[in-house]
Amino acid sequence: MHIGIPLFLLRPRRMATVAAHAEALGFESVWLPEHIVFPPRIRSRYPYAETGAPVQPSTPLLDPLVLLAHVAARTERIRLGTNVYLAALRHPIASARMIVTLDVLSGGRLTLGVGAGWLEEEFTALGVDFASRGARLRECVRAWHVLWQEPTPSFQGRFFAFGPVVFEPKPKQRPGPPILFGGETEAALRRAAQLGDGWYGVRHTPESARMQIERLRALLHQEGRSLEHFEITVSAGGVTKEECAAFAKVGVTRLVVLPWQQDSEAEAALDRLAKLLGLGTDSTPE
Repeated sequence: MHIGIPLFLLRPRRMATVAAHAEALGFESVWLPEHIVFPPRIRSRYPYAETGAPVQPSTPLLDPLVLLAHVAARTERIRLGTNVYLAALRHPIASARMIVTLDVLSGGRLTLGVGAGWLEEEFTALGVDFASRGARLRECVRAWHVLWQEPTPSFQGRFFAFGPVVFEPKPKQRPGPPILFGGETEAALRRAAQLGDGWYGVRHTPESARMQIERLRALLHQEGRSLEHFEITVSAGGVTKEECAAFAKVGVTRLVVLPWQQDSEAEAALDRLAKLLGLGTDSTPE
């Protein structure tokens, strides 16, 4: 099982340094979330925490694809992930260009986590209908596939239409970067099963992950697919080697772990976690 690290809680100028340290220790990936704008007061309910919104509205926001390009320039092997990119807030041609740029510059290291979004005020500020966000996300992903695979792409959808156009270069990864769909609802899992290369779950235990994986197994079967080539990524808090093994046993292929709470602790916390899990040795967490 792969072990990833979120770059959350780090100052932006520290992210590349910490990512390079994680790479040297044998961690597989680093991850960044996204929001474009916050309202002065967040009224929407964050679906992954009982206490409400995960951050303060005054939290500084930087674009995750630009930040990951900065990280890519300081690293060589570690994969670069979004958890998650809010595709429905943009036109798919504009977002496809940003995604391809990062994939090419990084040498094909991007894993694109996408989600429908939960913050209604953010959609309102950008003039995008919140109620149709799931359908918009589906359409964006379909449009990306056309842009990344066809020589003269054309697309006609409910929300977006274009073409024929010329879109070059194509992604380094073919047919495109892996796309993981985030979300815990039936609709989110169905999107993952129908259109995704995998699923990204938030704040799980081995047992809760097992329940979602069984739901995904059934949905994939309906689509004539299986879990064999489908990535299961979940985030968790601090984990022991035994808990890591329990996640792997239920079918998790990547675990994203945040081992620090303060910026200054990052390198030391990574050192401890790598030693605990046996990273950088001949053995890997099982």
